[in-house]
Order: sequence, then structure tokens, then C-alpha cells
Amino acid sequence: MQKTISQQWAEYAVNLTFEDLSAEAISAAKMFIYDSFGCALGGSKTEDFHILEAVFGEIGGRGECSVIGSNLKTDVRSASLINGLAIRALDYNDVYWKQDPSHPSDLLPAAFCVGEREKKSGKDFLVATVIAYELEMRIMEAAFPGVREIGLHHATLTQFVSPVVAGKMLNLTAEQITNAIGISGSHNTTLGAVTAGKLTMMKNTVDPMATESGVFAALLAAKAYAGTTPIFEGREGLFEVIGDKWKPEVLTENLGKTFKIVDCSIKPFPCEALTHAPISAVLDLVLEYDLQPEQIETIEIHTLKRAAEILADEKKYIIDSRETADHSLPYCIAAAVVRRKLTPNEFNKESLADAQILETVPKVKAVLEPSFESRFPAEQPCKIVIKLTNGETLENERAYPKGDPRDQLSTAELKQKFSILAEDILDESQKETVYQTVYNLENVAEIGDLMKLLVK
Repeated sequence: MQKTISQQWAEYAVNLTFEDLSAEAISAAKMFIYDSFGCALGGSKTEDFHILEAVFGEIGGRGECSVIGSNLKTDVRSASLINGLAIRALDYNDVYWKQDPSHPSDLLPAAFCVGEREKKSGKDFLVATVIAYELEMRIMEAAFPGVREIGLHHATLTQFVSPVVAGKMLNLTAEQITNAIGISGSHNTTLGAVTAGKLTMMKNTVDPMATESGVFAALLAAKAYAGTTPIFEGREGLFEVIGDKWKPEVLTENLGKTFKIVDCSIKPFPCEALTHAPISAVLDLVLEYDLQPEQIETIEIHTLKRAAEILADEKKYIIDSRETADHSLPYCIAAAVVRRKLTPNEFNKESLADAQILETVPKVKAVLEPSFESRFPAEQPCKIVIKLTNGETLENERAYPKGDPRDQLSTAELKQKFSILAEDILDESQKETVYQTVYNLENVAEIGDLMKLLVK
């Protein structure tokens, strides 16, 4: 009998070892782990994180796992949710967008929380990270159209990958991981409403919830709890119920022989992924011509249809929350023009009320460019047309943003990003210790030793 996709995924995860990984995959895994820890330190300063921290403090829980940026220790399931939120909270963690968008680092708590609980090594963490990226990136490529196009959020797909990552760190058998996929994959369909129109704290919470679900599913499977085996291709499974057409072969071809993690992107700005190429292109012009906001009459962003629909509808001109701002193309462009950069500081309460930024927001217009559609997702093209008050026009085009594998952040830029995010939590010596530990992760005997470096 032919094996189901979940069975093939499970066997892949069980069999993959550190020795199987390419040098490029190991290097990429370290980069994304380091970047994600920085994002989590920054995210631990947000209101939504503090709410979860208070709730989990009230609930209590076995103190087996660390919470980044906090002195709270809690159970593995709770830790996977709050650490996931910390990574995601600033919308600054990595991104991969093909048929569907995703942030594969959302899955890392399934590795490091379970890994800390189980006293796993740095090598184990690296292997689980590569698995997380491999499967998450594959499932984002498999649906035609993507689930985002039919009104669902990509957390709908994350739920199928997180139990594999957690299962690997629990040393589950292939049969147990298959059950875990079936358990988690049965109950986490996420509506696209979380990122449509006015955004709330749920925008940053649904993927961490899908990761938490995977951890819980793996714990159940470890005790012989059974889940649906043909969860992808079975009757009323994912393929039949969600989407129009799937390419199942994308999920399984050459598993263990290729490493997609090397194709993922680091975010240079703490905002929605499709804003990045326009922001990069605008900053190119602002810095080259030393442009001041008062010199600018209009900024036209010629872009993809999906970018305009997600990022420039009428509600994205009403800046009433950080969540709306970081998914608002007009705000992101305006803030970048006024501040000549775009960091988490441009999304704090003071910046959201900055009169000069808000006066610049209406100058930004999204213009659909049909010719760009065929270039996506291999590229994320945009064309910028800035009309100045003196009648001059400046133009710039970008095929992809800074942070793309074709224009990767340097080590210095990556460390600078981490340093800004870790401000007020780690001192300079501690920051360097984290960097050195992550980049020598194969020599770390227990993940818990690494996690101790990231708490208050």
C-alpha cells in the first residue's frame, strides 16, 4: 500500500541526522535561529506578550521551559505559545512567500521548548530547525491557488508541520509522528479575517497557536493517541476541502536531499513582507537624493495586486494600532521617508502619532501593475515614482527586497538588528555571548544552556 504524505513526512523526520545536513543548511539554520531569538527579545516588550505572560503566570504550569525576555518558566505547551508570540509579535521574523506566505521561524518553539524539556543538544536543535523550514516551505508551495487566495490564513498550514518538529525532539517513531500530524491537522483552520481590514493582536497569535497545537499533538501521540493518517489526501482531507488544486509531489519529492532553508529570507524591516521591496526602493531614493518629506508631493508604489489589496485598502490609511501600521503600505513608506529607516521604534505609540509621518501617509498611493503578476513569486517587483513639489520626478525599481537570499543581510547588519531588538534586556557582552553560542550550536550539549542566555 502506498504511504500517505504524513507517513512520508514522519519517516523523513525520524531518519534525518545532523550528518545529513549540508554546510549551507547548517549555516542558514544558525542565521535564522539567531535572528528569531532577536525578534523574540524585541517581541517580549510588547503589550500582547505581557498579556500572555500575565495569563500564564496566573495559570501556573510546570516550570520546565524558559520564556525569552522574561523570568517566567512554564510548561512546554504554554512556552511554545508565548515564545512563538514573542518571535512573531513585531512582524520582524523571517518570511517565505510562494503560493502562500509563511514565517517558518514561527515553528522554532516546537524545537527549542521541547528540546529544553527533553535536554536535547544543539545538533538536535539544528536538525529540527531544518525540518521545520523544509516542510513549512514545501507546504507553502503546494496549493494552487494558495489558501490565502481563498480567504484562509497560512496558520492553517503551519498546523501540519509543527507536530513533526515537536515529534522529532520527542524522539517519536514514524507512526507516532504520523498520528501527531493527524491530531493537529484536524482542528486549526484559520480565517483570513485576522489580516483583513483592521488588524488586532490575533495577527501575531494564530501561527504560535498552530505551533502550540503541534506540540500538544506530539505529546498526545507519544502516549499512543491516534490521529487521522490520510489527513492530506484522504476523503474530506486537506486537498479535498481546502483550495482548488494541489501539487502533492511538492510535499515529498527529494525529501532529505534538498534543503529549502537556504531559500528563505530575513526581514530587514518589522512589517508585512510585501512592503519590503517598496520600502527598500524608496529608501534608495531618499538617501541618494537626501529627500525631505516636505519636498515630496506624491509617492506612487506600482506593485502586485495582492500587495495593494492586503496593504493599501482604505483601512490601511487609518493608523490606529501597531498591527495595522505594520500591514499598512502607506504608513511604512511614510515612516521610512520621515525617519530614513524603519525599525521597531517607528511602530511605537509616539511614532504612530507623529504628525509628520501621518501627514505623509496620504501622499502614498498603490498602483496595480499587471505586468508584475507573472514575475511573482520568483520576484517581488515594484516600481517607485516620487513626484516632487518642484515638478521633478524620481523613479526606482526593485525585483526583490533587502534580506532576500539574493541580497542577504551581512553579519554586521544581522548583529545590528539583534542588538536593537535586545536593547534593555541584554548588555553588549551578553549579546555577543548569544551570537557566539548560536554560531557554535553544534557544540552545545543542552539547549537549556542556550535558553538561559535569553531570559531576564
